[in-house]
Amino acid sequence: MMKKVILAFAILALALATAGTVPATGSYKITLSQPTVVAGTELKAGEYRMTLGAEKITIQNGKTPLEVPAKIELSEQKFDTTSLRFNNATGKTVLTEIRLGGSKTIVVFNP
Repeated sequence: MMKKVILAFAILALALATAGTVPATGSYKITLSQPTVVAGTELKAGEYRMTLGAEKITIQNGKTPLEVPAKIELSEQKFDTTSLRFNNATGKTVLTEIRLGGSKTIVVFNP
């Protein structure tokens, strides 16, 4: 009986220790306020659905999905709101990073 209690406690402790270390998965909505380049593809301004995968992100507005290679990182702090980071060095607005509100997840797009 005591071994079962210790085993249950160890499993619970392991589950709690790894909680928050796995990047978020699922579907999120993002809004582009201006035409934006994502991985070489120009997207029109509007609302998009973004689905996170292990090594790629799918961005969709309408029927045509855009699969983009991206890296998912974790921050030390949760973000209050979703924010998008851009680079305008080439004269075009290029999406470089998305910080997902309510999580510690950062989606980094490869240049």
